[in-house]
Amino acid sequence: SFLYYYQTEKDRITRERMGRVDSAGKPLLGGPFELKDGDGVLHKSEEYLGKYLLVYFGFTNCPDICPAELEKMAAMVENLDAMPEVGAEKLQPIFITIDPKRDTPELMKEYTAEFSSRILGLSGDIPTLKAIAKSYRVYYSIPDDVEDGEDYLVDHSIIMYLMGPDGNYMAHFGQNTTAEQATAECKQLILQGQ
Repeated sequence: SFLYYYQTEKDRITRERMGRVDSAGKPLLGGPFELKDGDGVLHKSEEYLGKYLLVYFGFTNCPDICPAELEKMAAMVENLDAMPEVGAEKLQPIFITIDPKRDTPELMKEYTAEFSSRILGLSGDIPTLKAIAKSYRVYYSIPDDVEDGEDYLVDHSIIMYLMGPDGNYMAHFGQNTTAEQATAECKQLILQGQ
């Protein structure tokens, strides 16, 4: 009964924050962004037009979910890069923090390098990241009563997005999707788009 209450309450809060969204066809997910990498370089979404993006939102202090999803992303990227019909030039994997208070651009660079040198870790200020997360319909909740230096966890959505070369949503992969399944779907969608 506690799990039911928790899920019901989480769904209610998500609906309040996102508002009602009625749609038909592909969901309107994603949007423009301007975020910094670990070297302080500003990356704009427009620079990725013409490429497929794998996008995941999380945080570096995540004990298990984010590392597992980034391992999945790294495996997908390695597999897709090795395919002559896909290759590294067509795909950019991106990890965007939802915890900018702790996840500095430098920390994001170090963290993503542990999984794959191809994953670009991006960070920004709180209002910018909130707007980007909202455009991707990413739920997250940082505790309000945390003091500086205090450790905390961030509750968040566990979804990786495949965005098309036009910047529009193509597919998403949840926690239960394996790297092999997601790789196969990405390959199929990328080949259909050629």
